[in-house]
Amino acid sequence: MRVIAGKYRGKKLKEFDLPSTKPTLDRVKEAIFNHIQFDVLDARVLDLFSGTGAFGIEAISRGAQSVQMIENNEQAVKIIKDNLKGVEGNFSLKKIDAISYLQNCTEQFDIILLDPPYKTTLGTDAINIILERNLLAAQGIIIFETNKEHEFNFAYPDFEIRKKQYGTVAVYKITKLN
Repeated sequence: MRVIAGKYRGKKLKEFDLPSTKPTLDRVKEAIFNHIQFDVLDARVLDLFSGTGAFGIEAISRGAQSVQMIENNEQAVKIIKDNLKGVEGNFSLKKIDAISYLQNCTEQFDIILLDPPYKTTLGTDAINIILERNLLAAQGIIIFETNKEHEFNFAYPDFEIRKKQYGTVAVYKITKLN
């Protein structure tokens, strides 16, 4: 696993194998960031369920204004800290449950990256809290990675939803229209 583009292009990132986590394949991460490449520069980014920190570090590398990484697994937090060595920018890492973080968050973000454990409702729960608490800025984007079998029903008006499939992975891009 590596950083795809930007200031830290080619930086190798440490991985791990935990039952609750699965690293995003480089080709999926590359496709996601190619799709939002013009939105990342100067964006306020929230990386929920950070895992290895790959999404957040990619955003830093591509010029995000700030990146907030949220992860509650102790092993994952250690890997993220290792992966952040040598990385400069306005970022922070919090060891906290993503849902608890969202329930107490008062910031708005331009891009929210969600890569929760598959076969859970955590992604849908997080999206509902984000929208109910108005944590997504105007014209903001949520990227939600899940498995292709995940049933995702979205009932919020004023949002555009696009789905792309990469093998067994489904990626939803949810854009706030106003």
